Amino acid sequence: MTAAPLVGTDPATVAGTPPGGRRTRRFDGPARTAVGFALGAALLFAVAPLALSDFRLSLLAKYLCVAMVAVGIGIAWGRGGMLTLGQGVFFGLGGYAMAMHLKLADAGPGQLPDFMQLYGQLDELPLWWRPFASPWIALPATVLLPMAVAFGLGSLVFRRRVRGAYFAILSQALAAAMVILLVGQQGTTGGTNGLTDIQGFFGYDLDDPVNQRMVYFVIAASLLALLALARQLIRSRYGELLVAVRDGEERVRFLGYDPAGVKLVGYVIAAGMAGLAGALFVPAVGIISPALIGIVPSIEFVIGVAVGGRATLLGPVLGAVAVAWARTALSERFPGTWTYLQGLLFVLVVAFLPGGLASLWALARRRRSAPAGARWWRRSRPADPAEARTEVSAA
Repeated sequence: MTAAPLVGTDPATVAGTPPGGRRTRRFDGPARTAVGFALGAALLFAVAPLALSDFRLSLLAKYLCVAMVAVGIGIAWGRGGMLTLGQGVFFGLGGYAMAMHLKLADAGPGQLPDFMQLYGQLDELPLWWRPFASPWIALPATVLLPMAVAFGLGSLVFRRRVRGAYFAILSQALAAAMVILLVGQQGTTGGTNGLTDIQGFFGYDLDDPVNQRMVYFVIAASLLALLALARQLIRSRYGELLVAVRDGEERVRFLGYDPAGVKLVGYVIAAGMAGLAGALFVPAVGIISPALIGIVPSIEFVIGVAVGGRATLLGPVLGAVAVAWARTALSERFPGTWTYLQGLLFVLVVAFLPGGLASLWALARRRRSAPAGARWWRRSRPADPAEARTEVSAA
């Protein structure tokens, strides 16, 4: 006597074989995540250093710093619905905090940084520079300072229920204001040039290729750590609450939660990730300037997330690296028209892949598992309502 199948299910599906006749093997969440992180670690720590030259590896370190910013934007925008067009502010705060410490270390005890001596406007180190001489203050400040600024701004904005385009414009105005402030304080911030010619990194000479590889490994490990943190955050109860606030803020408020506080936490976390990325960007590139943290870089951060797929975990990372790599590759081959080609790439991805590059795997798997006559239907309409909600939110 055989047991009757569950009501509304296909016996073949219950037995583990889809209607098409091919048996699929599914990994559970933790196993799939472990395999993904293992592959990522192998690519970053083994394949890339062996396959790339020192110059290309330094470029990849720069791309990974941008990807770290994208992870935070994926949480704030992809999960929380907050279009953050001012992440360059927090990236710059972390970068300048790290650069100030490294410039003081290069100058030596009791000496002014080289650009202050060049301008000849100061006889002693400014008071607000002095705490950054200590690594025990400078290193935490690279993350805590951006988070503190984000907390102050977010507390004012979210409590007044500013959202949507108004929040995006406000965050962009903050980036423009910070650039004006940095450019106007040439004697203490380097002005338009910024803080340049950084030669050492906690006692290591950055001109040595071995030390440059060490910086790359630190950046790669930091990116994997941020991805692990983001995954735990997304899968937690707070992550579900953040998505609920994005989809129905008033409903969440009626259930007794504070949507402003929920969004504030996501915004602060994204700012901390951007600050850490800025801090690691400085030893990787050797410079931090207002041109790297203004309105245009902030928009480019968001473009990378949109291209990769803001509703997924790996999508922002893939998109940020792809856009940064495309900018370098196109500018080398087509110096006069690379900006148009980059814009065309963005338009094509948004038009034909609303879910970003991360949706390619799901789309291919859905087309492969569907019957031949129904593939066009599955391509236009997801079979699972949850997939439909994901694609709508990603669009």
